[in-house]
Amino acid sequence: MNKEIFVKLLAQRQFKAVRSILDVMNEVDIASLLSDLDDKELALAFRLIPKDKAAEVFANMNHSMQTYLVEMFSEKELKELLDDLYMDDTVDLLEELPANLVNRILNTVDQADRTLINQLLNYPDDSAGTLMTTEYVDIRETMTVAQAMAHIKETGIHKETIYTCYVTDQRRLLGIVSAKDLMTTADDVLIRDLMQTEIISVSTHTDKEEVAQLFTKYNFLALPVLDQDERLVGIVTFDDAMDVMVDEATEDITKMAAMSPSEKSYFETSVLAHAKHRIAWLLILMFSATITGTIITRYENAFAAIPLLVSFIPMLMDTGGNCGSQSSTLIIRGIALGEIQFSDLFRVMFKEFRVSLIVGVALALANGIRILIMYKNAGLALVIGLSLVATIVISKLIGCVLPLIAKKLHMDPAIMASPLITTLVDTCSILIYFNIATQVFQL
Repeated sequence: MNKEIFVKLLAQRQFKAVRSILDVMNEVDIASLLSDLDDKELALAFRLIPKDKAAEVFANMNHSMQTYLVEMFSEKELKELLDDLYMDDTVDLLEELPANLVNRILNTVDQADRTLINQLLNYPDDSAGTLMTTEYVDIRETMTVAQAMAHIKETGIHKETIYTCYVTDQRRLLGIVSAKDLMTTADDVLIRDLMQTEIISVSTHTDKEEVAQLFTKYNFLALPVLDQDERLVGIVTFDDAMDVMVDEATEDITKMAAMSPSEKSYFETSVLAHAKHRIAWLLILMFSATITGTIITRYENAFAAIPLLVSFIPMLMDTGGNCGSQSSTLIIRGIALGEIQFSDLFRVMFKEFRVSLIVGVALALANGIRILIMYKNAGLALVIGLSLVATIVISKLIGCVLPLIAKKLHMDPAIMASPLITTLVDTCSILIYFNIATQVFQL
């Protein structure tokens, strides 16, 4: 849909044409289309969305759009929206709204929903409890397939997903049945004879990143969530798991770039907030880099005897930093995917050591030949070659070890990424370089 045409029709108050456009569009696309409107037009356009799509469109909007609309809604409009929103989307909305709007929403919903919302809001921020929805299809083991299908037809319209049904008894989870199994099995078959009893579930306090990893591993459409008494209290659906994966990847990328993560998008974050997220890490790295400068000043005599030594410092530091960053990136990714554990530390170190020897020797030979051709100095070629090999070995070992140690200490491995690794490797490479140079040249 051409946004300019839509905006023009809206400005001309051709509401019938606007409504017909919104009627055929996907909910996600509608939310994207409305994101370019100003506040007044946003409220007008949202009220033209077909009622059966409005809640889903609202759930796909960014938080600033949602906040404005909640402020603009009448009590009737707000109640209609909340009645159609799934519980997990309602909780997500409340977590981002200012206190006065949260109170307004809680006063709008009935007592049962208010109790449930407060319960969901009390779960830890990064837990499955805040991620789950309470709208799921539950059936009994004594039902026949025909009775289960009738139950789904009666209640499924109010559930977030009907593709997986949960067999319960007093909220105790007994098994699961897929919609495919129900549709392809004879009507008189009992659910107890059809259900799967080998169930993978999570607790309300399971970390949401672990939940997302289970979706990746088993290709689930939904995952049951149990409370401390092993009772079914909700489910996590694959779309929420995908949101977690995106959020975690974004957080890791920002940490790997030495920035504090932000929950807002790039354009929603103010200039001051962007600067605040970056300054702290840059200050830490800047002052830690002064250690390298202090070490360099200790070797002024070596500079005076062989000034050419100075020209190779940037190359050694950059090469060491790049090698360390390569290793740390691969290890951080492996940890995130569950491929690498702390118990693999020595396997990883041995592998990176062998890789570093091959890479180091190759780069040392290339630089040695270059130095011999340009400077006709075999001693300098030897110093640079040995320094490169040693620097690359050390940097790759640092790059693979630090993320694993961070994981073991329950820290985010992403903080042990390029900027921090580079700063540490710079110090090591300078020490290695000048110690080798002083030994070879007897300085």
